[in-house]
Amino acid sequence: MRSSTEDPPGERDAQFQAFMAASTQRLYRVAILLTGDASEAEELTQNTLVRTYTAWDRLEGGDAYAYARRILVNLHSDWWRRRRRRERPVPQVPDRAAAGADPAEAAADRAGLARALRQLSRRERAVIVCRFYLDLTEQQTATELGVALGTVKSTTARALRKLRVDPQVSPLAHHQEAN
Repeated sequence: MRSSTEDPPGERDAQFQAFMAASTQRLYRVAILLTGDASEAEELTQNTLVRTYTAWDRLEGGDAYAYARRILVNLHSDWWRRRRRRERPVPQVPDRAAAGADPAEAAADRAGLARALRQLSRRERAVIVCRFYLDLTEQQTATELGVALGTVKSTTARALRKLRVDPQVSPLAHHQEAN
């Protein structure tokens, strides 16, 4: 389905536009979980799509979404490696949302989880997103992030320990312990 170098430019662009329409929201959701910031996530998603477009001809027969996701994670990893910036603590811990089937409560739960993820370091957040949102194995996560398997294991344990004590995600932490 990917374009080959023999396809006319218009066909290549049409194929990439179809890929963008199908994948941009998924990539943005991953980016927002990685960055914790909507504007950073938009920029990360746009940079990912630009890099995917430039490599589009080489993706013939491959999984374009997996390739783009890898670019997204790598761009994010490069950013936090370069900056070595620590997350800023919030002045007050947010209140815990009540559990229930109410859509507003579900939105509050998601917001609480997003706030809790922002309390993790960028590496911890990246590992948690890869492991539990993207459902990657420890080895796949290590490959995605370009780190050792032991780093993934220790980072996952440290991040989950932090999340278990966070009142925003304690129901999620209990769910993870049960599995």
